[in-house]
Amino acid sequence: MNPHIGSDFDDFLHEEGIFEEVEAAALKKVVACMVVQAMEEKHISKTEMARRMKTSRQQLARLLDFDGHYSVSLATLTKAAAAVGKKVSISFESVEGAA
Repeated sequence: MNPHIGSDFDDFLHEEGIFEEVEAAALKKVVACMVVQAMEEKHISKTEMARRMKTSRQQLARLLDFDGHYSVSLATLTKAAAAVGKKVSISFESVEGAA
């Protein structure tokens, strides 16, 4: 019998010891999508975005990379948000069953 039947996907990820890694990757993809969407809405090219952030296109590419580079500094995120006329808002949410 499959021990995962009836459990949710988060339980499975916790059991495999990869929950935090998977969650970080998913959050990074969301952030990258949000930045790309804001750039498109404002008609900002990658070159212009890098200029506004006072960074290289290579650094910007790391931020926009959907498949890697999970670590994004708050400073980089703040610069990206400001470059598209936005601000960063972070919140902590309660997790059911957490200590």
